[in-house]
Amino acid sequence: MEEAVRRIRVLDDRHGADPLYAHTAKPLSAAYALLDAGGYSRSIAERLFTGAGELAISVGWLAHDSGRLSDARSHYAEALATARVSGDAALEAHAFCNTAFLARDAGHPREAVRAAQAAQRVAERLASPRLLSLLALREAGGLAWLTDRGSCERALLRARTLFGRGPCDADPEWMSFFGEAELEGLEAQCWSALGDWKRAVEHARRAVALQNPHFTRNIALFTTELASDLVAGGAPDAAAASAARALGLLDQVKSSRIRRMLDGTARILRPYGRDAGVADFLARYETTAARHEPTARPEGAARPEPAGLTSPV
Repeated sequence: MEEAVRRIRVLDDRHGADPLYAHTAKPLSAAYALLDAGGYSRSIAERLFTGAGELAISVGWLAHDSGRLSDARSHYAEALATARVSGDAALEAHAFCNTAFLARDAGHPREAVRAAQAAQRVAERLASPRLLSLLALREAGGLAWLTDRGSCERALLRARTLFGRGPCDADPEWMSFFGEAELEGLEAQCWSALGDWKRAVEHARRAVALQNPHFTRNIALFTTELASDLVAGGAPDAAAASAARALGLLDQVKSSRIRRMLDGTARILRPYGRDAGVADFLARYETTAARHEPTARPEGAARPEPAGLTSPV
C-alpha cells in the first residue's frame, strides 16, 4: 500500500493524472478491504490506516487534476474519516490541505480558507514549519479569491517566514514537491487572483526557473500559468512564447486541468493573431488540439495500463 502511494506520486510528477486515475479504483478498494479484514497488531493497523488514507488522498488528487472534482471531494472525505477514526493528525492535516486546494479550484474560496485553517490547527502538533508554510499558502489562495488582499498578504508573509526555517525530520514524505519553486508558483496564483499581473508574472517566472526537472507536470503547470499572467498583463508575444513551451510539454504530461488552462490562454490570445509569435503558437495549438484525444474520457472507459502502476496493492 505504501509503495503504491509512492509510485502514484512519482508517475504523477512526470506524467500528470489523466493516464493514471482509471487504474486506481482497484488498489484503493483493496486497501480498505485490508482494513476491514482486521486482526492486526496495533503497529500494523496504524500503518494500514495511514496507508489507506494516503492512498485515498493520492487518488483524490488524480481525480482533481483530471477534472473529476466530485470524485476528488469524495476521496478526500474518505481520507479525512480514516484520519479521524485512527487519530492520525498528519493524515488529517494532509486531507484538509488537499480539500482546501480543491475548494479553491471548485470556486468555493470560503471553504478553502476554512479547510486550510483547520489543517493548520491540526498541524501545529506536528512540528513541521514546511507543512505549516504550505497550509498558509492554501489559506492565502482562498483569501485571494475572496479579494481580501490584506489577509492574503499576511498569510503569504507567514508562509515565507515558516518556509525560511528550512526542512526538518518531521516534514511529511508527501511534501517532496514543496520546494522554492512551489512556493513561488502558489504565490503567483494568489497575485493572479488579485489581478496584480506584474507580481504574478514575477513569481511565475521564478517558479518555472527554480523547478526541479523531475517535476515535469509542475513545469508545464507553472509555464501555463506564466502564459496566462503575461497575456492578462498585456504582453501577448511573451505569453505566446510561454504557452508554446507549455504546449510542447503536454506531449509528456496528460493533465486535463493544465490543458483547460492552456485552452483559456489560447482563447484570450486569438484577438492578437496578427502578431507573428501569437499566430505561430495558435497554429501549433490548433494542430495539437485536432490530434489530441479528449482529455475527459467517460468514467469506466478502457485505458491502456500505464507503465509502473501494475497491481500496486
